Amino acid sequence: MGLNNTLIGAIAGDVIGSAYEFNNVKTTNFPLWTEDTDYSDDTVLTVAIADAILNKKDFAKTVWQYGRNYEDAGYGGMFLQWLFNNEDDSNLQPYNSFGNGSAMRVSAVGFAYETLEEVLEVAKQTAEITHNHPEGIKGAQATASAIFLAKNGKSKQEIKEYITQTFGYNLDFTLDEIRPSYRFYETCQMTVPQALVAFLESTDYESAIRLAISIGGDSDTIACMTGGIAAAYYKEIPQEIIDLVASKLPVEFMEVINEFENKIITH
Repeated sequence: MGLNNTLIGAIAGDVIGSAYEFNNVKTTNFPLWTEDTDYSDDTVLTVAIADAILNKKDFAKTVWQYGRNYEDAGYGGMFLQWLFNNEDDSNLQPYNSFGNGSAMRVSAVGFAYETLEEVLEVAKQTAEITHNHPEGIKGAQATASAIFLAKNGKSKQEIKEYITQTFGYNLDFTLDEIRPSYRFYETCQMTVPQALVAFLESTDYESAIRLAISIGGDSDTIACMTGGIAAAYYKEIPQEIIDLVASKLPVEFMEVINEFENKIITH
């Protein structure tokens, strides 16, 4: 594995999708790069979880610290309260959310562990620091386990069957069917299945990202979730995308990403 096969997959989805979150496109034919392209909260918290895994740090405290350090990344309202109503990290309590924040930040878990049992357990741990509602935990577990299965060479059909049977998500729809009426949702229930179907319909990494963004809605988060799974499955991202994304990220993020890659490669 190289830099084009783990965290950068999810992060590139966030970065490319960022320009379309509040300017939805209902097509796969759009510029990957615009003057509004940037990283957002999905990237910040993906890196935070990776950092915590790498350095055996507390998930809640690490996410809180990253959120405070990068406070203008576009967090949801409840998460912002969690960040700034707590003056320190000594008593951080979850708030029963089933928003997609738990699923957007979880990709490192799918790459970092050797067994599905570990992936499911750690995904739950990363979710419940804030999103301790069963649907919030489920969204994180589904996303992380899809990455784990894709990384380990499972077919799309096998991944689809596992997700459907384990989590009860209905994946029997097409993006063409939902695109005309799909709108902005921030729940796991209304974004994780859509991100999975975007991956299932894709033919390569770039097409997965384009499909994820093409339905509209919470574009950066849907593409972030899809991008992590697609990177695990296709194991290749166009170098141009990697270079453009890397040019947008803080040095601190690139250091964590590179260290994570190196640890995963030698794991």
